[in-house]
Amino acid sequence: MTPPTQPLSSTDALPHHALLPEPDNALLVGRVWQDATGPSLVTVKNGQVIDITAFGPTMADLLERDDAQDVVRRAEGHTLGSIETLLANSQHPKHPAPYLLAPCDVQAVKACGVTFAVSLLERVIEEQAGGDSARAAELRDDLQALIGKDLSKIKPGSDEAMSLKKALQARGGWSQYMEVGIGPDAEVFTKAQPLSSVGFGTPVGLHPSSQWNNPEPEIVLAVDSRGQVRGATLGNDVNLRDVEGRSALLLGKAKDNNASCSMGPFIRLFDDHFDIDSVRSCQVSLRIEGEDDDFLLQGESDMREISRDPLDLVNQTIGDHHQYPDGFMLFLGTMFSPIQDRDGEGQGFTHHLGDRVIIATPALGALVNPVGRSDQLPPWTYGIRELMRHLQRRFP
Repeated sequence: MTPPTQPLSSTDALPHHALLPEPDNALLVGRVWQDATGPSLVTVKNGQVIDITAFGPTMADLLERDDAQDVVRRAEGHTLGSIETLLANSQHPKHPAPYLLAPCDVQAVKACGVTFAVSLLERVIEEQAGGDSARAAELRDDLQALIGKDLSKIKPGSDEAMSLKKALQARGGWSQYMEVGIGPDAEVFTKAQPLSSVGFGTPVGLHPSSQWNNPEPEIVLAVDSRGQVRGATLGNDVNLRDVEGRSALLLGKAKDNNASCSMGPFIRLFDDHFDIDSVRSCQVSLRIEGEDDDFLLQGESDMREISRDPLDLVNQTIGDHHQYPDGFMLFLGTMFSPIQDRDGEGQGFTHHLGDRVIIATPALGALVNPVGRSDQLPPWTYGIRELMRHLQRRFP
């Protein structure tokens, strides 16, 4: 039986170094909704939330600044209250202001798929099952026997990978997911539209047609327009296994729906204490608490098992072939695809409405979101034009 759900405190929701004295504290930046001014950029200092919008005014602008670390360390701005109040408001069903938004704004939101060997196997299962969850367990055994080797030991695009491709093609076991899993080119797709992602505490949405779905706990890199990684946060790339499993051409329908992308609670900026090597060594935990059936699932995704280096994924996303003038957020993928039976033997895992999903790692804190339906959650209405209107009123 799951314990009663309790709101996450700053001890659980923030990075372990967030409340340390300077200069050893984590440098956090995020976005908060205020009723009077709309979205504001904030940081956390000595347990207080400080408005630093004047140094943005968008998160994309702030991350372009070479002095972003200094801006956050100075934290010159109006105090909005304690971090505990902000976290409590963000987890309250009615979201009294101020509350947390997704920490990005006008950046593109991109995601990489099948970057871990385990998730690669599950994507092939989805494809061969044609969206039918009942066939997954049988296919999993068959595919493991067919492949006959540990895919995590194979470097994508290597001679060994190409030899395996030829062997699997000869046996009828090749797949479009295998291609992006161990071939030279990574899968990079658009997960969500700018300003459509939800933040810490806000419900995530499932398309009403989906009956086989799961969260995907991931680390998300914050990348500026020059291709420089400026920090990282946590993300939930909500996944509809039955929709994408019917056809990879349904990826857009499976991935980009109302409230189907969450990030937060904050972006942790890179500094002397946290960098890309820190990301490479993170272990990301997942906890799913069922509201209606006392279901509990816990798992972990180890970034040390990723098949493609995070910087390689960045370089495959941005370069002479593709520019992002407002920067982008990049989901790095997950090795964890929940398969624990929930509603019956052999049926695997799928969400129930009301589930609480907690994604966490000590370096970045925790992202918590309840689960709802995309068509029943508040519609996405705050776009770039509305943001521009708010900024014009605030900075005439």
